[in-house]
Amino acid sequence: MSLIGKFASVGGATMASRVLGFVREAMIAAFLGAGPVADAFYAAFRFPNLFRRLFAEGAFNAAFIPLFAREIEGGGPEAARKFAEQVLAVLLLSLFVLSALAMIFMPFLVSTVIAPKFIEDPDKFELTVVLGRIMFPYLAAMSLVAMLAGILNSLRRYFLPALAPVLLNVVLVSGLIVAGYLEYSAPDIGMVLGWSVIISGALQLGLLAWALRREGFSMGFVRPRLTPAVRRLLWLALPAALTGGITQINLLVGQIIASAQEGAIAVMNYADRLNQLPLGVIGIAIGVVLLPELSRALRAGDMKDAQHLQNRSLEFGLAITVPAAVGLAMIPEPIIALVFERGAFTRETTLVTASVLAAFALGLPAFVLTKIFTPAFYAREDMRTPLWASLISVAINIAGSLVLFPRLGVSGIALATSLAGWISVLFLGRRLVSGGLFRLTAVTLKRIGLILIASALMGGVLWWVEANFSAFLLDAALPLRLSVVLLTVLAAAVVYFGFAFMTGGLDRAEFARLFRRRKKA
Repeated sequence: MSLIGKFASVGGATMASRVLGFVREAMIAAFLGAGPVADAFYAAFRFPNLFRRLFAEGAFNAAFIPLFAREIEGGGPEAARKFAEQVLAVLLLSLFVLSALAMIFMPFLVSTVIAPKFIEDPDKFELTVVLGRIMFPYLAAMSLVAMLAGILNSLRRYFLPALAPVLLNVVLVSGLIVAGYLEYSAPDIGMVLGWSVIISGALQLGLLAWALRREGFSMGFVRPRLTPAVRRLLWLALPAALTGGITQINLLVGQIIASAQEGAIAVMNYADRLNQLPLGVIGIAIGVVLLPELSRALRAGDMKDAQHLQNRSLEFGLAITVPAAVGLAMIPEPIIALVFERGAFTRETTLVTASVLAAFALGLPAFVLTKIFTPAFYAREDMRTPLWASLISVAINIAGSLVLFPRLGVSGIALATSLAGWISVLFLGRRLVSGGLFRLTAVTLKRIGLILIASALMGGVLWWVEANFSAFLLDAALPLRLSVVLLTVLAAAVVYFGFAFMTGGLDRAEFARLFRRRKKA
């Protein structure tokens, strides 16, 4: 399967999760709006989600996959299995201790880290503590899921690990349907959401355990020991913990600052949900596929293949995220209104959420470029350079949020996050080029230029539609609004892809092979 085909496989599975995520967020918005229960749920869920990104997906996969690939290449499946068993034993012990401590000290964590301003509202504070205790074990489940996914990805099995997150949204949507049918109160709906998160974690773990067993890769339980291989993993994982969760760290900083404003945390989450669609589908697909593929190429000493992988990933990432960023920045109000505006979600909330979405969209290409650049360091077991980039990003985000929040409100926090993302990715790109680790080919430079021109033309179409058909996009009946928004997106896509394919900004032959393969399947 080609590189683009692998991206499409992972992206397709991730898209299914994101679509269900929209259904989930729309239902939460209708039931809870931007009220105190929504604030409490998102604040409590952000904390285990942050640790999951830092220590599970970010740090763990960044450190584990290159070492696991080395064991496979050097010692074969048996050496890789023994290494995985050693890591599993230490991981289980660490997760048990971390989860126990977090659940015991959850009131302290909420009052100091998660949402300090909630202490002024005792009911909201107490609900956040309860939901935090319920959902924190989700970290343990997802850390184990990340390990199993890393093994499967190293074995070049990408689809099921990418599909597993669908179960989170399936369980949450099912819980919301039952809660709505039984006419639960808002706090009870919050509890349903909390327990649904835990159930989904167990289901995801079960799915990947089954997938790994189907591959003939079984692991047993051994006594936790800090073997040289495990110590190497921990040494690499510590700096990667910050790097892998850079976006989540910045969002947590924003959440802490935004907790001073009623409903701001929920608004940021709703906007980020839409921003995460292209970021998740493209960024995650590239990150999942590129790291093991690049690790294998470097282990084999094939520098030509490594350069090819990085250039094609850059082209593919920008080809999707630049027009997505333009679209989200140009017509945020119609999109937010169509997806969320119903029930407790009012027009006033739509306007605030749209401004936050537009600010997040400005940083969307930077967040995806980070997913493309960091594997080049991780595959070479260089964790320090991405660490410096993440530290710079967090510093810029904190300073920017503190300066912009009093002036622009919650939109200022999103703008600071985007600015931090661009500064971080510029730092990474400069280090790659100056260190001779990456070289843009003439073909890639030409395609990037054509992608930018095509996106600008598409933006002109969206501006014209917004200026002339605003009433149809925002105030018409739902079926008419849906039709107009879909036609607008279709027209923009025709302009963008038409120009890009005609000028060579996108590789027509590669996309043709991809769709022929799907048709045969």
